[in-house]
Amino acid sequence: MTQGTMAAQGLATGPDDKKIGQESLAPQQVRIMDPWSYLFAWLGGCVSIGTFTVGSGLVGTLNLLQTVLAIAIGCTVIGFALMINGRAGHKYGIPFMVQARSAYGFSGTRLPALVRSVPAIVWYGFQSWIGAGALNLVSETMFGYSNIWVFFIGFQFLQIALSVLGFHGIKWLENIGAVFIIGALIYMFFSVISRYGDQISTNLIQAPGTWGAPFWGATMLFLGVYSTMMLNVSDYSRELQHQVGGVRQVAIYANSILPATLFMGLIGLMVSSATGEVDPIRVFSSAVDNPILLVVTLLFIAFAQVTTNILNNVVPPAYAMMDVFKLPYKAAAVIVGLLAFATFPWLLVRDESAAGLGLFIRTYSAFLGPIFAILVVDYYVIRKQNLNLTHHYDATGPYRGWNPAAVIATVIGVVVALIFSAISWYASLIPAGLSYYLLMQYLPAAQRFRA
Repeated sequence: MTQGTMAAQGLATGPDDKKIGQESLAPQQVRIMDPWSYLFAWLGGCVSIGTFTVGSGLVGTLNLLQTVLAIAIGCTVIGFALMINGRAGHKYGIPFMVQARSAYGFSGTRLPALVRSVPAIVWYGFQSWIGAGALNLVSETMFGYSNIWVFFIGFQFLQIALSVLGFHGIKWLENIGAVFIIGALIYMFFSVISRYGDQISTNLIQAPGTWGAPFWGATMLFLGVYSTMMLNVSDYSRELQHQVGGVRQVAIYANSILPATLFMGLIGLMVSSATGEVDPIRVFSSAVDNPILLVVTLLFIAFAQVTTNILNNVVPPAYAMMDVFKLPYKAAAVIVGLLAFATFPWLLVRDESAAGLGLFIRTYSAFLGPIFAILVVDYYVIRKQNLNLTHHYDATGPYRGWNPAAVIATVIGVVVALIFSAISWYASLIPAGLSYYLLMQYLPAAQRFRA
């Protein structure tokens, strides 16, 4: 697509089109992320309390070694999947919603938009409540004042204010916080071992565990926490400098996601096995004796929720609203933040909800896996890594409406994934990808999408 064509379609093309808070669905011309900034962004964005909860849910199922290997396998798959599906965004500067148009059509992209947005908003609310709980305990420890609702509402509006800054705000927030996050994770990990070493040895190291289906199901759960980002990775890779190649991208993803997931997952597993607690706020308040260190730890938990939410849980649904409802980015980011209030996160953090979160991850992964497979087949097999951006931005062109091949293939993948729910993401890939390829070859209604 030439600059003249983009200008005729109202797409920004100049060097100043990337201002603070002015995100666009147009092809990204200015890349603001160097490799280090990109690594720090992913590191901050992957310190997820959801990973802690997944680790807690494995107590009594896997031992310590099996959990480490499950996390390593899941993160290895994540790293390659992010690089593969992020290639289109990195090469052409397009976001996920635009990338999906060649496979699903302009109207059909509402399906992947919905599938990606719902988990993001639910995690947004869940992690905001955890962050608010941490701030509330800080206030109670230092000043004797406790009101979780005041802190939840205030914390949420703080995140909304930060989110409207867009990727410029994300870059500096993650870069500044990376050192703090790394230090706090290491400290919490070794403080847990120091306090609960005997119980950990008895309950985890000496436990037999299993190498069967629960082990592979655990790899999918750790993978599933990030399966949302695998879908819309182009939203982030379009900000990465052009000269960063595929191998280096895999290294960036691995060196950011694996440490954060390993620390958070193992901390959740170890503490829950020793105390029976699954609420991270109660866990750390009981694990840390020193009030000063407790306050620092709790502030880390709150800060980690901000970095994760802004990167992973605001940008994807905000871009979806920009595409579907033609909203400006700032308005979309505010709406996403307000919707997070409606997820009732105070119900999700209860002890009995830990198993429910695992079911939630497996369920939405059953929908995310087929869409991921379809996008990969579309870009690498059908398009052979060559996109016609004019078609991607022409709502009356060959990608208009819905692509029945993608919709049918998604349904096939989802059905198979739900049948094999313990490994739903894995199970969906081949049925969805293969059926999409065959339908694109032989379904008459899909032929105009091959243009």
